[in-house]
This record gives sequence, C-alpha cells and structure tokens, in this order.
Amino acid sequence: MSASGLALGLLAATVIAASAPVPPAGLEPAFGNTIITTYPNGKSTRTWLHRDGTYEAQRANGERTGGVWKVKGGQLCITQKRPVFVPLTFCTPIVPGGVGASWSAKGLLGEPVRNVLAAGRQG
Repeated sequence: MSASGLALGLLAATVIAASAPVPPAGLEPAFGNTIITTYPNGKSTRTWLHRDGTYEAQRANGERTGGVWKVKGGQLCITQKRPVFVPLTFCTPIVPGGVGASWSAKGLLGEPVRNVLAAGRQG
C-alpha cells in the first residue's frame, strides 16, 4: 500500500497470520468486493481482502502491494509485506454495511479519505 493507501491502500505491523483469522461479521461484505479509497487530491487506491488474512492493493499509480490483515480493537489493521515490508501498523474502521456503503476515515498520514465498498473486483 502507498503511504496514503488503505484502505485500504490500503492500506502495517509485524503481524504474521499463523492461521486464517476469523473475520467479524462487519467485515464479511468486503470479501469478493473492492474497497475504493479516495484522497483529497482525487486519487484513489483499491484494496481487496481475502479470507485467509491476506490482502492485495493497487495504488493510484498502478503499483500493486500486498500483505496481511487482522482485526484489532474493532478496526482493520494491515501490514504491507510486498513489494517491500513496511514495519508499522495502519488501522482503519471496518466496512460499515454492504456494497455501496460509503464512510469517512483517515489515511496513513492523517488526511481525510472517503471509502466506498464497490461490487466485485474493481481495478
């Protein structure tokens, strides 16, 4: 994920998923769909969560990133593992609702972002 990407860009800590996490019900709508995070400059990232505790993302510049996710304190926390490991945690609110849901959050640098859960794998 980019510095401003999550979601999800999303969007890290030294977390290694020893086994697939059990996602909370609130995270269920994200699987198989796309979290699109739009930044104040109009650029956006796309994040795809997988049930096995991994994620993939596409930065606004088209670069692909990926890593692992876990739920901590009611938030979705991600750790970027590729293309380079980033040793910090980025946590954001869990998707509130199903496809079409939209919610405000903060990017990695604290900037306001707008998230939308889009149907299918967008991007």
